[in-house]
Amino acid sequence: MIKLFLMAGSVFCMLSVVLGAFAAHGLKNRVSEYAIGVFKTAAEYQMVHGLALIAVAILIKWGLNLNAAGWFFIAGTLLFSGSLYLLAMTGWKWLGPITPLGGLCFIVGWLIILVQVARFKF
Repeated sequence: MIKLFLMAGSVFCMLSVVLGAFAAHGLKNRVSEYAIGVFKTAAEYQMVHGLALIAVAILIKWGLNLNAAGWFFIAGTLLFSGSLYLLAMTGWKWLGPITPLGGLCFIVGWLIILVQVARFKF
């Protein structure tokens, strides 16, 4: 899992930079300011949780049981950021209910980290 989480985190962070730049420069005349804001929010959360995946991999190496947190961060990024990217680009309102599921995955991932760190003997 360590290598997978490090690689996924790196890919998420890299794509966050690419997509954030695309939002700032490539979307300017194509979508509304609101849609650009939605797109930038997706990139921001993707970056944060890409870095969180890298941290999870390091903490697993230290001996913490955080595999589930890593998977929740991956699912959260795909659901939360993915639905926001699509919503911004297509305007498909039916994607709206998917976004909170991704947010819930993020919350669960952070809760798992909290519980496992509290239990861990340093």
